[in-house]
Amino acid sequence: MPHEGAVPVGWGGYLSRMNVALFVTCLADHYFADAAADAVRLLRHLGCDVTFPPGQTCCGQPAYNAGKSRDAMRMARHTMDVFADSEAVVLPSGSCATMVKKFYPRVVRGAAGAAGQAGAGARAAQASALADKTFDLAEFIHHRLGVTELGDGLAGRRVAVHQGCHALRELRLETELAVLLEGAGAEVVPWEAQDECCGFGGLFSVKMTDVSAAMADRKLETLPELDWVVSGDGGCMLHLDGRNRARGMGVEFVHLATALWRGVTGAHRPAGAR
Repeated sequence: MPHEGAVPVGWGGYLSRMNVALFVTCLADHYFADAAADAVRLLRHLGCDVTFPPGQTCCGQPAYNAGKSRDAMRMARHTMDVFADSEAVVLPSGSCATMVKKFYPRVVRGAAGAAGQAGAGARAAQASALADKTFDLAEFIHHRLGVTELGDGLAGRRVAVHQGCHALRELRLETELAVLLEGAGAEVVPWEAQDECCGFGGLFSVKMTDVSAAMADRKLETLPELDWVVSGDGGCMLHLDGRNRARGMGVEFVHLATALWRGVTGAHRPAGAR
């Protein structure tokens, strides 16, 4: 028998309610607010109590990538304090999730070694604890909640997956997006450039504009026939969709959170699909 507070999920198993803090990220806040809201709807549908700690700011990745270690450490300390009491932290961004999971412990260790700071051990433990309970959205749904079946609202949709470099190479999320999209009814089509970098790379796209644009164009030119390109990383989507619009290609880019929520609700089901 399910215990009190449990909710049915997927194929009929039961999941205890979990308190989840949404770390919305800068790009989701400014460019993908609908996707952030869909992430909340999706997590609540899957039995999570979702909160939004109001003190959250940038994760510090731009500063870290620019070599501004002191600024990155300041933002990391702030984020560690904001989410200290959260049971789980979920981000709709593989890139920002990687910053917290993989790079925060390095930032803290580097700052402690350079300055010999008092309390460095406690900060290192705090960074490690936050890393352990932080998840990319697809990672959390697939591995932490154990959900793979979300409905059939994407039946008839042909989608390709763009794998962001951080999620793919740092978090080792290779199949999770495809599994979840198929579990929402979509047909995930092969794409020869699926695992190639889109060329965004944060500051790379500013410093190496021509190379960055060429990398995005290469990916776009190899797209198969499809309805959507789906990604869990807003930075990649902004870059690829920017080149898509500049070239007038008419490709539709959809954030993973929105695609999966449409799978649950059946919204945007193709005409004639059952």
